[in-house]
Amino acid sequence: MTPGEILVDHAARSFRVYPRESRALKDLVFARRHARGSEVWALRDVSFGVQPGSAVGLVGRNGSGKTTLLRLLSGIVKPTSGRVAVGGRVGSLLELGAGFHPDMTGRENVYLNGSIHGLSRATIREKLDEIVAFAGLEDFIDLPVRTYSSGMYMRLGFAIAAHIEADVLLLDEVFAVGDEAFQRKCFGKIFEFKQQGGTIVFVSHDAASVERLCDRAVLLKDGSVMFDGPTPPARRRAGSRRARGRAEGVGWRHGAHRAGTPARA
Repeated sequence: MTPGEILVDHAARSFRVYPRESRALKDLVFARRHARGSEVWALRDVSFGVQPGSAVGLVGRNGSGKTTLLRLLSGIVKPTSGRVAVGGRVGSLLELGAGFHPDMTGRENVYLNGSIHGLSRATIREKLDEIVAFAGLEDFIDLPVRTYSSGMYMRLGFAIAAHIEADVLLLDEVFAVGDEAFQRKCFGKIFEFKQQGGTIVFVSHDAASVERLCDRAVLLKDGSVMFDGPTPPARRRAGSRRARGRAEGVGWRHGAHRAGTPARA
């Protein structure tokens, strides 16, 4: 595949959910042996393609399958059926603190994340100062990341993802935490990546951010594609579904991230 190209062909993903959470290994073995569990489909027959240099937004209510789709694109999980292919190196910020070891320092986690993305230690060393400066964590980079606030987690995670010379950048609610100044900084870096021909897949409940960054959006509902096209009509459709959900007493849920004990930024 061409670097930056994405192909999702009739992809589906299911998970088996058991009626009670197992705390111990014995409970887990016993539960799996005697409980049937139920199959939950997070994605159903999803198909779309993305050309290199495009920016696509994934929109929809919580539980519609957006994050699961990003996990398929990143290779964290495999589709139950269908095909998902991504060309080139993928940089991702899918979950606050994902890929970080809480007892390692910020500096050590930069090396860890870089190696996961296939960078040599020499390459990471060259980029380290730039990553730390972008995140604004010069005074905290040698502290364990478990002492970081949620905003510091996001800043370091985004800085790493944005500096690994990726062909595809996967971003899930990256602006849910962090101050306004850093959000502007992130937008600048994302636009720079886009202008250099990088491909972006962006998930956000902030419709204005999606429309500002993406000229195309995919609207998901209950794991299926309801609309794939220009961002403004996708935003309007998502808004109308949101309004109907509120009228029915459902509404959209907005989760709050928690990431260790807050530290001074």
